Amino acid sequence: MEESGIIEARGLLGLPPPPSLTVAISINGNRKSKYVVRWALEKFIPEGKIMFKLLHIRPKITTVPTPMGNSIPISHVRDDVVAAYREEVEWKATEKLLPYKKMCAQKKVQVEILQIESDDVVYAISREVAKSTFNNLVIGASSRGMFSRGQTLSSKISECIPKFCTVYAVSEGNLSSLRPSDSETNGSIKDDSSETSFSTNDSSNNSSSQAESTDCGSVASYAHFRSPSLPMQQFEALSTINQTFFHKKTNSCETIHSRLSSLDIGEQEDGISSSHSNSDIGHPRSRLSCCKSLVTDNQSWLSDQASTSDGPSDFSSESQINVNFELEKLRVELRHFQGMYTNAQRETVDTSRKVNDLQKCRLEEASKLKEINLKEVEAKELAIQEKVKYEAAKKEVDYVKDCAEREAAQKKAAEIMALHEASEKEKLENALVGPLQQYRKFEWEDIVSATSSFSDNLRIGMGAYGAVYKCSLHHTTAAVKVLHSKEAHRKKQFQQELEILSSIRHPHLLILLGACPDHGCLVYEYMDNGSLEDRLLRKNNTPPIPWFERFRIAWEIASAIVFLHNSRPKSIIHRDLKPANILLDHNLVSKIGDVGLSKMLQSDSSALSTMCKVTRPLGTLCYIDPEYQRSGLISPKSDVYAFGIMILQLLTAKPAIALVHGVEMAVDDGRLPDMLDPEAGQWPIEETKELAVLGLKCAELCGRDRPDLKDQVLPVLERLKEFADRARDMAPHANHPLRITSYAQ
Repeated sequence: MEESGIIEARGLLGLPPPPSLTVAISINGNRKSKYVVRWALEKFIPEGKIMFKLLHIRPKITTVPTPMGNSIPISHVRDDVVAAYREEVEWKATEKLLPYKKMCAQKKVQVEILQIESDDVVYAISREVAKSTFNNLVIGASSRGMFSRGQTLSSKISECIPKFCTVYAVSEGNLSSLRPSDSETNGSIKDDSSETSFSTNDSSNNSSSQAESTDCGSVASYAHFRSPSLPMQQFEALSTINQTFFHKKTNSCETIHSRLSSLDIGEQEDGISSSHSNSDIGHPRSRLSCCKSLVTDNQSWLSDQASTSDGPSDFSSESQINVNFELEKLRVELRHFQGMYTNAQRETVDTSRKVNDLQKCRLEEASKLKEINLKEVEAKELAIQEKVKYEAAKKEVDYVKDCAEREAAQKKAAEIMALHEASEKEKLENALVGPLQQYRKFEWEDIVSATSSFSDNLRIGMGAYGAVYKCSLHHTTAAVKVLHSKEAHRKKQFQQELEILSSIRHPHLLILLGACPDHGCLVYEYMDNGSLEDRLLRKNNTPPIPWFERFRIAWEIASAIVFLHNSRPKSIIHRDLKPANILLDHNLVSKIGDVGLSKMLQSDSSALSTMCKVTRPLGTLCYIDPEYQRSGLISPKSDVYAFGIMILQLLTAKPAIALVHGVEMAVDDGRLPDMLDPEAGQWPIEETKELAVLGLKCAELCGRDRPDLKDQVLPVLERLKEFADRARDMAPHANHPLRITSYAQ
């Protein structure tokens, strides 16, 4: 506003308008910097085309921080690290200055950021101003305490900046101090000389001196208006009064009149400048007329005092002091009123701008609220439509569900009818044809000849039941088991095994090729890889079984046991499941043998839960069900217990004694990999742990705590078998060169 007054004063004096300005603004990025930039925007935007230079002084980089919080001198750091750190510092500084650049961009002015690296802020700013020849510099006024001593940073900058640049110090959005350039200082000097020449020249030169004082007075009033601050102005006025009191005791009346005239002219020019700078308010003339009337009243009072006295020479020194004091007091009050008026004008403009912004925000919020209400109505309509669709879809689903239930019931009834018809047909065929003999009878002479009279060289196993020999019958390699005792219970086991194996078939039950009932001989298919016990315990240096084959073997054994438990017309409980009774062919396919100790239970709807009491427990220690051992009650859960022990042996290849406790402790402590058989390869931890937990559940002491073999155990083993098959397909095929058969029963 003050600059616009000078531009109009230049136009009145016939001077050309000033060129486009380049204003430098020194900011450090703190919260006070926004006030400095905002003040500069309000100050210089009306000037015309403006170019803003934002100066930011940052310290020189001498050290590089470390992640530990220390700092390393850059001389001890690689150049690429220093360059990267320098780029990071520059980027952070640029991000810090972006809000101020956006403030300038919102006002549609050109802006440029200059980052200067220096430890001396005063020198860096002074050098940049001198190099770029900035005519205007805006800085933040340093806060100063009541008891602080020495110069502030802003005063140091004002002293060191070249004289051709005008320095504005801004505090909290208001001009705090100003250091004018040489051109403004020269204008104020001319004003003082005009006052002296006016008082000494004769009346013939009054018109020219008044014109000169008018020109210089406008610049002088401009300098007064942009004086540092109101307290400093009061201090200067008091200093002037003191100097007048002690050093100017003999002033003439002409000097008083000349000062009054110069004051009148100066105040007139102040009024012109003020009216131009505050033209947007609309009534600055009233303030100017008040100030001029105040000075005119003072001048008339002085004239009355002069006329009542005998002459100019009769003024006493005391009256001169009073006049000077009143004069300086009026000047101070005038400046104070001007400052108050400027602040009021600025606050009015700020308030008007805030009111406009609030009005604009209110309109925007009202528009957004209207949009939200429309969207809410649309959402409610959409919700109603979706609810209708949901109800229709629910009705359709209920209808489809009812249809599916009816179809399922019809299908189940048809299956029951088909099963009933098949059963009736089978009964009819059995009644017409009679029972079929499903085993072949061998002659005793053929068996003796095939075994070379039961030579020890052909014997491949020996057990409590009898000896097992390898032979060739009718061009078929077979294994012959010979009963070596004629005891009654041995004959009963022979007859039971012959009856069971001749009446049932399963891929994982040992195939009975024939028998010689008169001499207690059973002829089986020959299994190349012997028993599972021999392969797990590595007898005769046999190669180990890979882990994926063990997963499959566990599933095969479980499927065969489920088949026995669900056989018709009677359920079969094996009662002697153990690795020695599991035989392996040349492809490591497992088959259950030695069913001589099996127990047949009545086949009805509760066959799997039926128990039978026997006189004494039979089987192998460590595989016998504890409940069966204690109470003599046999049930399908007895085979589940023995199967759980075999699962743990498949994983660990350890004897069955105390194996359950050892595996349970290993699982609880997270040491299961230490218990696994290392010869089986790289075990999959998650799947192996699942299989171990399943084995522990099957080996529970209480029968009711063991899982159901068909519904709970077999699905898990089938899933693990499929996982093992995929692993086997990806792994190289293992060779099994050693094939030793053992049928020790």
